[in-house]
Amino acid sequence: MTSQLKTLFLLALLSGIIIVLGGLLGGRGGVIIAFGLALVMNVGSYWYSDKIVLSMYRARELAPEEAPYLHDIVAELARNAGVPKPRVCVIPEEAPNAFATGRDPEHAVVAVTEGILRLLPPEELRGVVAHEMGHVVNRDILIQTVAGVMASAIVTLANIFQFTAIFGGGRDGEGGGNPIGALVLALLAPLAAGLIQMAISRSREFLADETGARLCGQPLALAGALAKLGAASGRTPLRSGNPSTAEMFIVAPLFGRDGGVARLFSTHPPLEERIRRLQAMAASRR
Repeated sequence: MTSQLKTLFLLALLSGIIIVLGGLLGGRGGVIIAFGLALVMNVGSYWYSDKIVLSMYRARELAPEEAPYLHDIVAELARNAGVPKPRVCVIPEEAPNAFATGRDPEHAVVAVTEGILRLLPPEELRGVVAHEMGHVVNRDILIQTVAGVMASAIVTLANIFQFTAIFGGGRDGEGGGNPIGALVLALLAPLAAGLIQMAISRSREFLADETGARLCGQPLALAGALAKLGAASGRTPLRSGNPSTAEMFIVAPLFGRDGGVARLFSTHPPLEERIRRLQAMAASRR
């Protein structure tokens, strides 16, 4: 399935959740309102999701003179990948992490936190940027960004619907829905949105690791970066943003090294498995 078809499928699924929420809470009128809201969100997510996500994390564009070595890395890897050089943004966060966003390679952005610039040596930072360029080359950035924005909106709407269903919404009769059903679905909708994100994100992380390792030519540098980022994210989680955008980052920003319950609900595959695959890739190149 192409990235465009996956994006359309994702939008349809998440829009369906919004419309069903509206129907259970407000009956026919709720369906109409939710349909209009979903339509606006679909258009907005496609054209402006990158700006929305960058705004969530207070990211600002980094001028070449502020970090010439980082711009050089991005430019080199873009040449290797045969795509235009993405814009480079920095996130004012101590937690070391990074993500790519944009609707296509011509509008791509690579965003890194201040923490990752301090933590990683140049060769490992290059591996991280190569991973993000892998998402750009594989055209994952639109679907991941749209998923994050739509899921974030669903969580917000579900919280509103829970409040409304408990404190006065959902009256039976015209214009009202089933308050119990609305409350149950409002509780389940964020879980459904998260499961959709997980199904999309996990396989794409493995592919981005493989593509990034080929672009930088150093699988072990990326493996080393993942190990350091996983350990550091457990100590220093992200303070800003929204958990619904977690799948965009190179490592899960909330759990550190995945294990137990966190592994079941993480948007990322286990770091140990990602590192093992990169090590095997390096061994096969010798």
